[in-house]
Amino acid sequence: SSCKHEKAGGPAAAPPREYSVTTVKPETVTIHQDFPATIEGQQVVEIRPMISGYLDAIYVNEGDHVKKGQLLFKIRNPMYEQQVLTAKASINRAEADVNTADMEIEKIRPLVDKQIVSDYRLKSAQLELGSKKAVLEQSKAELANAESNLAYTSIKSPINGIIGIFPFKQGALVSSNSQQALTTLSNIDTVFAYFSWNEKQLLDFLSSSPGESLDEKIKNISQAKLILANSAEYSKTGRITLASGMISTQTGSATFKAIFSNKEGLIRSGSSATIRIPEELHNVVVIPQSATYELQNKIFAYRVDSANKVTAVAFDPLPSDNGQSFFVTKGIKPGDKIVVAGINSLKNGATIIPKEVAEKNDKQ
Repeated sequence: SSCKHEKAGGPAAAPPREYSVTTVKPETVTIHQDFPATIEGQQVVEIRPMISGYLDAIYVNEGDHVKKGQLLFKIRNPMYEQQVLTAKASINRAEADVNTADMEIEKIRPLVDKQIVSDYRLKSAQLELGSKKAVLEQSKAELANAESNLAYTSIKSPINGIIGIFPFKQGALVSSNSQQALTTLSNIDTVFAYFSWNEKQLLDFLSSSPGESLDEKIKNISQAKLILANSAEYSKTGRITLASGMISTQTGSATFKAIFSNKEGLIRSGSSATIRIPEELHNVVVIPQSATYELQNKIFAYRVDSANKVTAVAFDPLPSDNGQSFFVTKGIKPGDKIVVAGINSLKNGATIIPKEVAEKNDKQ
């Protein structure tokens, strides 16, 4: 008989709960793309000896700032001094031979005019003078070559820059065939930060950037920022240019460079850094990451319809720099209402009591 008094319909359904919601609006935001980069100075020159000899003197220290024309090294090889002396002696001898041949012509010419001797003697003497003059010119060339070799014993800086390390110490035997350079010299008044875009990134850039040609599109790229190895941002911005006109078959990427002024010398050649390129996006929806969840490698948010029923909606996210918000370009549109708090207790298709709250997102 107790069964007859049971209420029909089973247990009562739970009443709708209140959830905070917000209506998303279109906004203009800035995102940043980061690329690992390698720094090189404007000029990086290997200092190598042109001759063989012993490293007799080193006039600078590693890391010194040097000026163009400043003496860096002295190489000792007495052979080059002897070559200069020998060449000078050859010139003196050749000059004497030329003078002798000239005197012979002066002696023979009046005899030929008086037909005392034949014209053949005069022509022979003139040819002998020409031969002696050729020997003199050859001796002068040998002297110039010997003096050049002797000058190579003093190695001077070809540019303004900073001296690198010294693999050879004073007294070491060096030559032009040595695998290692005496040092490297880098001009870092301007530095280049080299980085790469893969083929997809390059095609996306070409399709979305304003401009008719590649050069115009590159000129329209925003000024790049340089993030140093200690995560500090360099105070100056850099201009981006194309470093290579081809996509590497080995890496499948194109190489770019950002040019930065470095008059203070704070950035050294060979260091690593990160290139950060800002990009402005228009008509973008911004939602907090706390209002989203991930399922099967997709990001979802709960959208509220006119009947206050929630629906899980997948969208394409772009992360913000602070990691607290998502920028949405597809999946959620301006004017949609989304649940911004308590989503862990929600289920797809549930009915809620929406409580409108002001949107508070940090876009940076």
